Amino acid sequence: MRALAVGLVAVALLAACGGSSGGGQPAGSIQVTMTEFKFDPGTITAPHGKVIFWLVNSGTTQHDLAIRDSSNNRIATSELISAGDSKEFDVNDIAAGTYVIFCTQPGHEGSGMKGTLTVT
Repeated sequence: MRALAVGLVAVALLAACGGSSGGGQPAGSIQVTMTEFKFDPGTITAPHGKVIFWLVNSGTTQHDLAIRDSSNNRIATSELISAGDSKEFDVNDIAAGTYVIFCTQPGHEGSGMKGTLTVT
């Protein structure tokens, strides 16, 4: 019985700490939920400098988030996020301007998985 009680306390402590290997959404981050085939929100405003995204894949396939500038240059791309996973994606020193966000997986951008990032 004591082992069961100790086990339950350990589970409760892990749950209180978030319990996931990712550690939870970082303070000050911008949450972006990815599904087939969209970002939510699709329009994001962030301050210039370091931008921290919290990517949540609520879809059924892998997704990522890439940022393209007005000259069509990709300036940053997250790692692939598996279905059901969440990850932090940091973009350092992003200048003020308007950018396109999109998923690099084949056919995803063309299916509507894109949006706008405005950096002020």
